[in-house]
Amino acid sequence: MRLEDFDNDEDKVIQDHLKQKTWNEIKSNDSWAIFKIMSEFVNGYENMGRIGPCVTIFGSARTKPEDHYYGLAEKIAYKISKAGYGVITGGGPGIMEAGNKGAHLGGGPSVGLNIVLPFEQHFNPYIDGDKNLNFDYFFVRKVMFVKYSQGFVVMPGGFGTMDELFEAMTLIQTKKIARFPIILVGSSFWSGLVDWIKKVLLDKEHTISPEDMNLFKIVDTEEEVVEVLDTFYKKYNFKPNF
Repeated sequence: MRLEDFDNDEDKVIQDHLKQKTWNEIKSNDSWAIFKIMSEFVNGYENMGRIGPCVTIFGSARTKPEDHYYGLAEKIAYKISKAGYGVITGGGPGIMEAGNKGAHLGGGPSVGLNIVLPFEQHFNPYIDGDKNLNFDYFFVRKVMFVKYSQGFVVMPGGFGTMDELFEAMTLIQTKKIARFPIILVGSSFWSGLVDWIKKVLLDKEHTISPEDMNLFKIVDTEEEVVEVLDTFYKKYNFKPNF
């Protein structure tokens, strides 16, 4: 079938990706992509390296301002800023907007690592003008989150949030990066997943170790988030340097 024979945009995108390319076209496209990838890494390193200690807040782009978790994310970001940390988000709406808004109101660095997605097409207005970075590649963006964060605060979210959470836990579990706090906010949201991890992965299938359950903590308030961060970094004599 030809591209114009398909009725909807999703089918057209799939067909476009599956169409035959010559070997020279494949090699040429891949080679030029390397330069784009390199430029995103260089730009990210140069900008993020100047900012200082930050905490990343993850969560759904679909969360509305009237939602309980939007307000909680804003309060958490405000408290984090007042404690001396900057705040990094994915730069979009929902929980990300709430995080940047709280950091902005708290007077701390408000960083957005934006990527164009169907539900995140525009960066939110609470990102500092000199700290708004745009990415085409998910994997480059995720490197920036991990490399420049002193902790992850994970609010309720969807597949993207789960992807970021499990990547961080995997990197710490395999000792590819140093340990840092991973804080799950909202016990009513996370308890089902955590119970499944314990009952199925740990107790039944033995695919993780008992100590892996210590990779994260579950909290419900902004005060608990800051307490976890402060307790962790006091142990290692680390202090924010803003």
